[in-house]
Amino acid sequence: MKKRALTYKDAGVDLSKASESHRIIGELIEKTFSLRSGKFGEVVGEYGHYANLIDIGSGRALAVHADGVGTKVLVAQLMGKYDTVGIDCVAMNVNDLICIGAEPLAIVDYLAVEKSDPEMIEQIVRGLVKGAEMAGVAILGGETATMPDVIKGVVGGKGFDLAAMCIGMVCQDKIVTGRKIVANDVVIGLQSSGIHSNGLSLARKALLEGAGFSVFDPLPNSNQSVGEALLEPTKIYVKEVLEILEKAQVHGLANITGGAFSKLNRICYGEIGMYLDQLPEPQPIFETIKQVGNISDYEMYRTFNMGVGFVVVTPEESSQTVIKICRKAGTQAQIIGKIVPKKGVVLEVSKGNLLKM
Repeated sequence: MKKRALTYKDAGVDLSKASESHRIIGELIEKTFSLRSGKFGEVVGEYGHYANLIDIGSGRALAVHADGVGTKVLVAQLMGKYDTVGIDCVAMNVNDLICIGAEPLAIVDYLAVEKSDPEMIEQIVRGLVKGAEMAGVAILGGETATMPDVIKGVVGGKGFDLAAMCIGMVCQDKIVTGRKIVANDVVIGLQSSGIHSNGLSLARKALLEGAGFSVFDPLPNSNQSVGEALLEPTKIYVKEVLEILEKAQVHGLANITGGAFSKLNRICYGEIGMYLDQLPEPQPIFETIKQVGNISDYEMYRTFNMGVGFVVVTPEESSQTVIKICRKAGTQAQIIGKIVPKKGVVLEVSKGNLLKM
């Protein structure tokens, strides 16, 4: 009998319900925007983009975003390795903040633990500091809470959750929303470092539960163990993207995180869409997840970054400038498709195999 295909929903993540939850949240919190109307701190952004913005005068806006590491913390517990998830936490925040053209400035973190374990906490914070150094941001402080009745993990006494809030600055005439995107712009994909910090619930379901891998087992077609591949830190794109914003025309920016390639719809307004037919070959971790979980191409590309961690949309004449800046920063980048005058994001993952996100 053919093995049933795993989905993200099987791993406990129902994207349709998550989308409905976000809609409800948006309807409620947008009512608070008017509380700052006509005052210092007036909201000048929109709910649902990668970050929101408030007016702070002199033509500038303060960008604000919050995010966490998700279930990657469970892999850290299984590995007994806690010094990289802090990098992920910083990355998840700053990579979203730069999507609106803002320069990240500072972070405050939130660490909730099952038990106060100074050695584990030190490793986590060392990771936060490493991520901050890579992103060029200050960590101003944060909250550490010990909540044994709330926080549980997969290793006794080692349960924790990690999140942060990030602020940044952007001149209001430099805000990037995607509204400048036009047909025939090119879409450039920046290589990911691996799985980053999204889709870990499905990855664990497929690899650890379904296939019976240990985190210490070798990952097929790789020089890493399964756990090492899952823990590979999320790449931070701040340096190259800030230089791109300075030296190239940028019409849109997207961080490939939750919802993966379906998230590109966020920066496509009106009857504009994307046709991506030059996608790179994904890293070995993705092929192994797909095979052992019998996961469809559609589910893979709406759950995982599949080798593309960040996207820049630019006029064709700026494309080589963008690619050169990325490569100078040590990030592989390539044109992965173009903007088309038809709503929706379509991926050609193989000859004739089209996926509409």
